[in-house]
Amino acid sequence: MRAVVQRVSRARVDADGELAGEMGEGLLALVGVGHDDGPADAEALAAKLCSMRVFEDADGRMGRSLVDVGATLGVVSQFTLMGDLRKGRRPSWSAAAAPEQAAPLVEAVVAAARAQGVSVITGRFGASMEVELVNRGPVTLLIDTQRAF
Repeated sequence: MRAVVQRVSRARVDADGELAGEMGEGLLALVGVGHDDGPADAEALAAKLCSMRVFEDADGRMGRSLVDVGATLGVVSQFTLMGDLRKGRRPSWSAAAAPEQAAPLVEAVVAAARAQGVSVITGRFGASMEVELVNRGPVTLLIDTQRAF
C-alpha cells in the first residue's frame, strides 16, 4: 500500500458533491492499494500513520504522534498513487488492485486506526471526490508498505 501523508491544520472531503468528512488538526492520508497488498499491509500502514512522530513536542521538535496529540486521521482512497509513468505519457494502472480487493483493505486501515483510539474521517471509495486541506509546516511524507521507496 502507498500513502501520501500530509500534516494538516484542517481538511474536508466531499464525495459526489456531498460532505463525506471534515477534520481539524491531524494527518490526511491519500491511500493507494496494489494488487500485491493484503491485510498485513493495511495493519502496517495504520500502525505507521498512528505512530509517526510529526507533531511538535515541548521542545518544538517533531517528537509526538497522532495518538500522542489526540488528533484526527483522514483516509481517502486514491488508486492513482499506483500509477506508473516510467514509459510514455499515459499512466499505467496495472499495479493497482481491483476495487473488490482495494476497498476492504482501505477499510482495514480505518478499522486498525480506530482500534488504536484514533478518530478517523474518510472519503467514499470509488466516488468522485474533492479534497481540501491546509498543509501545516508544510509536512508531506510518502509511505510504501512494500518498501518500493
